[in-house]
Amino acid sequence: MASSETGVQFGYTILYVSDVAASLDFFERAFAIPRRFLHESGAYGELETGATTLAFAAHDLGALNFGTEHVRADASALPLGVEIALVTADVVAAHARAQAAGACELAAPAQKPWGQTVSYLRCPDGTVVELCTPMAG
Repeated sequence: MASSETGVQFGYTILYVSDVAASLDFFERAFAIPRRFLHESGAYGELETGATTLAFAAHDLGALNFGTEHVRADASALPLGVEIALVTADVVAAHARAQAAGACELAAPAQKPWGQTVSYLRCPDGTVVELCTPMAG
């Protein structure tokens, strides 16, 4: 069933982090994505990512929402098995900028067999980011 038939549409992604303001600041510096807002409590914030929102929420809010604890990406020795993909025409420059802002390289920029240039980084809050060129049309 298509989403229009079910009434379900992808609306946003929320990443649970230790410091919402710090994660917003990192994404602003590393990826030049402006902050939409930070709630006065500091427990929730969003970036200007277009039609689909990328948001950050405090771990305490996650525990409240879920009714239980959860795996904290920044406390995990290994990257979590989920990523945020950011599309850019210049993966090499974006990768370097993110590293300069504090991201750790998981995989350097590389040309994939299907034509995309792709790299992987781990942000200070534990979020895994894929940087990639647009898919050819």
